[in-house]
Amino acid sequence: MSRRNTNVEKPKDAWGTMRRLVGYLMGRRAALAVILLLSLAGNVLSLLGPKLAGTAMGAAAGKGMVDFPLVYRCAWGMLACYLSSSLITFAVNFGMMRIGRLVAKKLRADVFHKLLSLPIGFFDRNQAGDIISRVSYDVDVISTCISTDLTQIMTSVVTVTGSFVMMAVISPVLTCVTLVTIPMAVLYTRRMNRVTKPLFSRRSAAYGGMNGFAEEKFSGLSTIQGYARENQTAQRFQAYNEDAADAYYQATRAAKRMGPNVRFINDLGLALIGMLGSVLYMYGRIGLDQISSFVLYSRKFSGPINEIANVTGEIYSALAAAERVFRLLDEPEEAADLPEAQPLSEVKGEISLRNVSFGYTAERTILREVSLHAAPGQLVAIVGPTGAGKTTVINLLMRFYDFQQGTGSVDGKDMYHLTRSSLRGAYAMVLQDTWLFQGTVCENIAYGREGAAREDVIAAAKAARIHAAIMQLPQGYDTVLYEDGGNISKGQKQLLTIARAMLYDAKMLILDEATSNVDTATERQIQAAMRELMARKTCVVIAHRLSTIQNADHILVIDQGRVAEQGRHHDLMARRGAYYRLYAAQFE
Repeated sequence: MSRRNTNVEKPKDAWGTMRRLVGYLMGRRAALAVILLLSLAGNVLSLLGPKLAGTAMGAAAGKGMVDFPLVYRCAWGMLACYLSSSLITFAVNFGMMRIGRLVAKKLRADVFHKLLSLPIGFFDRNQAGDIISRVSYDVDVISTCISTDLTQIMTSVVTVTGSFVMMAVISPVLTCVTLVTIPMAVLYTRRMNRVTKPLFSRRSAAYGGMNGFAEEKFSGLSTIQGYARENQTAQRFQAYNEDAADAYYQATRAAKRMGPNVRFINDLGLALIGMLGSVLYMYGRIGLDQISSFVLYSRKFSGPINEIANVTGEIYSALAAAERVFRLLDEPEEAADLPEAQPLSEVKGEISLRNVSFGYTAERTILREVSLHAAPGQLVAIVGPTGAGKTTVINLLMRFYDFQQGTGSVDGKDMYHLTRSSLRGAYAMVLQDTWLFQGTVCENIAYGREGAAREDVIAAAKAARIHAAIMQLPQGYDTVLYEDGGNISKGQKQLLTIARAMLYDAKMLILDEATSNVDTATERQIQAAMRELMARKTCVVIAHRLSTIQNADHILVIDQGRVAEQGRHHDLMARRGAYYRLYAAQFE
């Protein structure tokens, strides 16, 4: 199925985006000032070349003997000017490359810090690949524009201005001929700019979509291969790839078409200069040296216009990329803590939700008047069919989302009167989707408890029944795990995250299908060890395997967003209601 996008996204505020980019550049205003001065000096030296060349031409073509000393002086002067100009241009390019790198570094840091402050809902709505594309590809486009295109524009502006002044001084008449072709080039460039802006926006969006698709499919490659869906996946990627390639081709074709057409307009102007200059020379209104200098200045005048036309497309590509980056930076962050919010301290572990209702969208309510109470040290289990809203309860307890109705408290304190960081820090979590980072086994277990002693890490690993498996790894606890633990089994990854939660010094623990990837015997061992280690800690468990929560202090049965039943295992079984039907379905 093709995902080709026929709606072309246009930049909403090109000038606003440019102003914000300039704001980042102003952080390096001292270096920019030096670079501007160097650029001005280099261009002035370069502009002296045509004047010296005209003087040498006049000395060589004058009546009588050739003034060789003057020709030599002009030649050495031209060499010195052009050599100095080249060295200065090298310094300017190097300086702008450094500024571009620093701006990209600052942008990436701002984007990364922004991502850390965004609500979970943002990541639910956006593909990871598209987010990564903004951090990498879009920022690289901006950096390249600053490093190369901006330098070219600065140089071109000075060269065009200086060349025009020199041409006006040499021959106002010939200058008027030059001005005939300028409006043609300007009007054509403006028209093409209106065409290229939306094309480069579409290119950025297409690459973001393709990256998102690739990231999603590579993360689930084993499933694709397990269902033999390689060909179908490749065909779907081909649609994304064609969309991105077409967007790149359309944008590049429009941008590359500008340069040759503008060059043709400028060459037409040069032809007019040659024709009129010949007429003026025959009537003695202008000398050969002046014509020579004027032609050279006209080339310097038209050359930068060609360059500006060539880089205009890249500039709009950078603006489109910057707009995507700034759009991310403008995303609303998590709502700030209330002014009266206080840190949660001396946690006891009493959790309470009262008549809570919540929906991820206004049109669909997930939970309806759900109430939950867990006394300190209790094990509360939440069970129910898939899609009933069990994980949503966890999201609300952690304040990843804020509920629309009802109240919640921890240790009798309203959740909204507690700071988010202290509330979340009071929980340890073990989720169904394990997460490990690239680092040693020891570092992964100690992730939530900075500075944990090696002995404590080993004790937690033993309690989680993973110590023996760790000791069989090549370097034991110093074995470096690949990204997301790719060099160990899923069950071992689950046990490592359980060991991490055990080591974390928290009074409350959330387990969301925490034993889904371990065998039954290991699962029973973990349950026994966790009950022993989590004494006097409040534990909220989500489980499909009802055999694991038979000893829970309290069980909530969630069905279609409501609490259908609650109580202990034996009481619920005796009622022969919703819980009984779930239990019977598993063991019949």
